[in-house]
Amino acid sequence: MAPPTALRRIAVLQLLLLSSISDGGDAENINFYDVRPPVGATPFPRSFKCFTCEHASDNYSCNRWAEDKWCPRDTDLCLTMHRFSPHGKSRSVTKRCATLEDCRAVGCRHRGSLGHTECVSCCEGLVCNVDVPTNRSNAVLALRHARGSSECPAHTPCVPSVLAVTLAALALW
Repeated sequence: MAPPTALRRIAVLQLLLLSSISDGGDAENINFYDVRPPVGATPFPRSFKCFTCEHASDNYSCNRWAEDKWCPRDTDLCLTMHRFSPHGKSRSVTKRCATLEDCRAVGCRHRGSLGHTECVSCCEGLVCNVDVPTNRSNAVLALRHARGSSECPAHTPCVPSVLAVTLAALALW
C-alpha cells in the first residue's frame, strides 16, 4: 500500500490537471493547441478525433464550432482543405476525417478560373488539424510515426513516456 503522503501528492496532481483543463469561459482566447485526450471509453481501439467542418468562412470559425465526434473506423488521418484569395484571405475551410487515399491530394493548386488557391494537408493524431495549409511547405502529409514502426501505435499515448512524465513529476514533488 502506498504511503499517505504519496496518495496526497497524486490527488494534488490530479486536481492541478483538472484545474488546467477548464477554459474559464473566455471564447476569444481559446487555445486549440491545448486539446486534451478524451477521458473515458473510446468507441474502438486507436480511436481519434479531427476538427470537422464543411465550408467554414475561416479557420477560427471551423475550429470553434467543430462537431466533437469520433472518426469512423475506416479512417486514420485528419484532412484540411483551405481555399483562399490571391491576397491570402480565407474563402472556405473544410476539415474532416480521411483515409490515406483521400490524402493523395495534399499540396497547393492555383485555381485561376475560380480566382483562388486551394491547399490540402493531412495529419495523424488527435485533433492534429488545428491550422490551415497556406503554401506548399505546410500543405503536406504529416505522420507521427513511420507506418509499420514498432514504436507506440498511432492515436494512443506511449506508456513509457506517460510513465516517465508521471515519475518525473513525483520526483520533483
